[in-house]
Amino acid sequence: MGGKKSSLWQWPLDSPGRIARFQCSCHVALSHLTILPTVLRDADGLAASLEALKLSPQWGGELQGFSGEAKPVLLQVCLVGGERLGWIRQGDGSLALVADLQRLSRAQIAQELLGLITRRYAAEMALRQVTGLCPGAQVVVAS
Repeated sequence: MGGKKSSLWQWPLDSPGRIARFQCSCHVALSHLTILPTVLRDADGLAASLEALKLSPQWGGELQGFSGEAKPVLLQVCLVGGERLGWIRQGDGSLALVADLQRLSRAQIAQELLGLITRRYAAEMALRQVTGLCPGAQVVVAS
């Protein structure tokens, strides 16, 4: 160390009496796939909800992340900007959301879209419950 300078960027605290040392390799942080737990449990109900929102769900496949990262998913959708959302089954039976959150966060509608999916899923599950309780009943969610 001594007085020799590193080729990496050094912050002013990097001195003989330093408190801390900071280095940056000067590369941009790259996005990756993130798995987020959800309260969703019924894959068929989720697929029906996605269809109702005109998102064309696809069963199976893989979501691709940066640098060859891939995650197999149970269900996925491709959004207008090319971003993909997927869901995997967790050990407790719930469905976890898989997405490249860095890319997705650039889309202004991401949070709104996830809210729409969740609300539509709740309505779909309520409809299924009512239909099960009242066989022959015709219940429709107004769009």
